[in-house]
Amino acid sequence: MDVLTLALQILVVVLSMVIVLLILLHKGRGGGVSDMFGGGVTTSMSSSGSAQRLLTRLTVGSVVAWGVVIALLGVLPRLTLES
Repeated sequence: MDVLTLALQILVVVLSMVIVLLILLHKGRGGGVSDMFGGGVTTSMSSSGSAQRLLTRLTVGSVVAWGVVIALLGVLPRLTLES
């Protein structure tokens, strides 16, 4: 079970970094911190609506996977105690 725990912990770290990167890729809504760093500037290379939807789906999927892995890490020690 130690190998499984280690693998899940590594997966949590990787998913956490992916989630941060995906959130930073989202288009700013204006008036926030993203405007400070040039997020409020509209360019012709801005993402289309379908690209934003895909980015949102990837972000939500990553967050759900992260939550499942966290739950597994919480349940895993209890399963080993019962055995």
